[in-house]
Amino acid sequence: MGNIVIKIGGGEVDDLRFLQGLAENVAGMVQPPVIVHGGGKSIARTLDRMRIPFQVVEGLRVTDAESLEVVEMVLSGLINKRLVRTLLGAGVRAIGLSGVDLGLMRVEKLLMEGHDLGYVGKIVQVDTEALEEFLEAGMVLVLSPVSLGTDGLTYNVNADHAALAVAVALRAETLALITNVPGVLVRGQVVPKLTTPEIQALIATGEIHGGMLPKVRSAAEAVAGGVGRAYIADLDGLEKWRKGEPGTGTMILAG
Repeated sequence: MGNIVIKIGGGEVDDLRFLQGLAENVAGMVQPPVIVHGGGKSIARTLDRMRIPFQVVEGLRVTDAESLEVVEMVLSGLINKRLVRTLLGAGVRAIGLSGVDLGLMRVEKLLMEGHDLGYVGKIVQVDTEALEEFLEAGMVLVLSPVSLGTDGLTYNVNADHAALAVAVALRAETLALITNVPGVLVRGQVVPKLTTPEIQALIATGEIHGGMLPKVRSAAEAVAGGVGRAYIADLDGLEKWRKGEPGTGTMILAG
């Protein structure tokens, strides 16, 4: 069985019931996954509480030196250890690290259409040998996307981008994008399978729109990069997929 990369977003990491359900699913997996997490909502709350202003450009948070300290504290500290703690409670052998640890993810400064986003990075290298050592030892790796720059500085990285980079580098069998919706909805129904051309057609007609757009684009990029399949689902869909049962969720396939 190939590697599995699971990505969970900033809304889900604040939901303890979601985390407990995720931990139960991971406990039932034969192959330990890599879990990449976000934490945007918690970061925004903490920045507001500390009265530190921030901007968002094209969905990416502009990160100056002051806000970078908050990002690293929340992502690599609070949220990462909350996830590890929940997994341990379900009997899962888990370890929490960030892209800085061991230089697991190396980045270069990211410019978005000429905009300087500050300490925001684009992943250029993933240490797959180190990742595979953890997985071969039976450990679930919980990965904060905060990463190490090729210049030796720390950078904030979008969690979707980090999950994609890890999945592609590992040539993972599956990238599972777990969210609060049951899959890609077209005319109110979950579409069980989509290829990249079908996705492009549905985007062109407006049938895929809003918050689902970045998910399907990330999934399509993953399979184009060599990942066997990408899966968009909620926890119920993840459980049914894990058990080999028919259920909700959308599988994104190359083609």
